Amino acid sequence: MQAETFYHIYNHANGNENLFRTEDNYFYFLKRYAFFLEPVADTYAYCLMPNHFHFLIRTKELVFKTSEVSKTSDVLETSNDLETSNVLKLNPYSKALADLFNSYTKSYNKKFERRGSLFNHKFKRKPVENDTYLITLVHYIHSNPVHHGFVKNIADWPYSSYHSFISKKDSLLKRDEVFEWFNGKDDFLAYHNQPIDPKIDFEFD
Repeated sequence: MQAETFYHIYNHANGNENLFRTEDNYFYFLKRYAFFLEPVADTYAYCLMPNHFHFLIRTKELVFKTSEVSKTSDVLETSNDLETSNVLKLNPYSKALADLFNSYTKSYNKKFERRGSLFNHKFKRKPVENDTYLITLVHYIHSNPVHHGFVKNIADWPYSSYHSFISKKDSLLKRDEVFEWFNGKDDFLAYHNQPIDPKIDFEFD
């Protein structure tokens, strides 16, 4: 992953597991996400589903001393943590995601008295290369619960960033930038009232 780049980040649970069993699971994951990812990336949209998630982020420009990078790499290459054991040469952005998965898995395993990895080891990351893709991706992420048949309307799913966009409360999301992509909040809402274009194949599911 490179600095100052938009990425669509998504991952699934292992096998038939669910990542989130209770409402508290969803909110705890978001809390951990903010802790690990906010220092290294800005967030533009997200959606948490029972067995997978989607985030649209933009990595920040980070400055590290050479000694710090070397030390971090040494630690990661010898790590036996649940979610990083098969991941080599993690950069700071991938490390933040791996730390998130590890932290959440340990809490989840303790709560539900289970053992082993919870997330797929190889999370997906796809660079976003143009403005049109950004717009369709935000819409796709928020429409995911409708796409999978959990709800009929985007607003009916409580675990996505859509609610932060229609709220006036403070948020870590880059709402103003997203509204600019849609030429304002009204056009953002109008666009989200449309169904997903069936011709668009994101290869995300």
